Amino acid sequence: MKLRAALLREIGVMAFETLRANKMRSALTIVGVVIGITAIVGMTSLVRGFDRSFREMLEGLGPNTIFVAKFSGISFMSGNDFIDLIRRPNLTPDDARALERLESVRFIDTMLGSGLSNSRERISYRGEETKRIQILGATEYFAQVGFIPLEAGRFFTAGELQHRRAVVVLGQTPLESLFPFTDPIGKKVRVAGEQYTVIGVMGPRPSPGGFNVGQDDLAVIPYTRYQSQFGVPSLNWSGGQHRDVTITVVPRDGQRAVALREIEQVMRIRHGLRLDEPNDFDLVTQDAVARIWQQTTQAVFLALVVISSIALLVGGIGVMAIMTMSVTERTSEIGLRKALGAKPREILWQFLVEASVLTLAGGVLGVLLGSGTGLLVHFISGFPISLPWWSFALGLGFSATVGLVFGMVPAIRASRLDPIEALHHE
Repeated sequence: MKLRAALLREIGVMAFETLRANKMRSALTIVGVVIGITAIVGMTSLVRGFDRSFREMLEGLGPNTIFVAKFSGISFMSGNDFIDLIRRPNLTPDDARALERLESVRFIDTMLGSGLSNSRERISYRGEETKRIQILGATEYFAQVGFIPLEAGRFFTAGELQHRRAVVVLGQTPLESLFPFTDPIGKKVRVAGEQYTVIGVMGPRPSPGGFNVGQDDLAVIPYTRYQSQFGVPSLNWSGGQHRDVTITVVPRDGQRAVALREIEQVMRIRHGLRLDEPNDFDLVTQDAVARIWQQTTQAVFLALVVISSIALLVGGIGVMAIMTMSVTERTSEIGLRKALGAKPREILWQFLVEASVLTLAGGVLGVLLGSGTGLLVHFISGFPISLPWWSFALGLGFSATVGLVFGMVPAIRASRLDPIEALHHE
């Protein structure tokens, strides 16, 4: 065992010496490996970071929340055609009022302008104006359903909703633009030209890893007022019309399964569906969103592995070519070593170790560059990242495997050389 360990150590030293003597050639050989490992580690850090942050944000929305939608990602993942989905019956505020009467329902919110055709308008105050932000119409339960804290003031009441009062609750973006140093409560602002009274301010809304995707670029008004000023947003597409109405339900504690069953029954009755007809609406829960997201991230990761494998394949072909050239150049050396008693397996291991050391060096550079790329993106943009240890192990394992696989052919060729013919090689 000691002899074998000493022999392996000697082979490793010889491999390093050979690579150091051919720095430029070695560097050019491992470019493909470096690119492949950089892509694996760098993109894994970004995808994993966003995935972890998205799941944390999803958990913050509440495990029992149910979204009633005309269509959603669930329909697309089931293979439904977009043309068929856009022609489904539209949801209406009356649907929400029908669901309010269910015993299993605690809160229910009707939202206008939050989907495909969201309304973006400017809010102004004493000559100051915001950029175009999202204006949402909602009920008095918007904050409870979305688990959004109020930073100041209050939300509108059922009476203000019923009487279409011109009241508005601001998000963080319009607050910072119009009232950076002033209490906004009670101030009169203009929303798309009409006067509203500010009655509340929402706290920061959750987002993946704190990455700013415009989640606070919004203001909320009673949906009845929204209807009178903007109407119900709609989008026409291939003979179908999509009306932008979203219904969000928070069931009573421990009654999510009951609420799902009752909501489905009510909606099927309202849409006049027969027993043998499938639902023409979607019921979306946190579990369903998590499953869709998992399938999406798995597909992204698989595509990343495939693309990176192409770079590793190119790098492997380069390793095989350079090791074949090395065998040719060192034929006399191989013959001399065999004449002095070196066994074929020792020659084999010498060239395999050289190939592995070469690609492993590329793997180390790729891990460093990939990690640095992820950290740089996070530092510049705040994009969430995650650097799991297994991504480093995966990168180094891939790089070493490339060396072993693509170095095998030239190593076998070197081990089978006849010592007499090798010594006479010029």
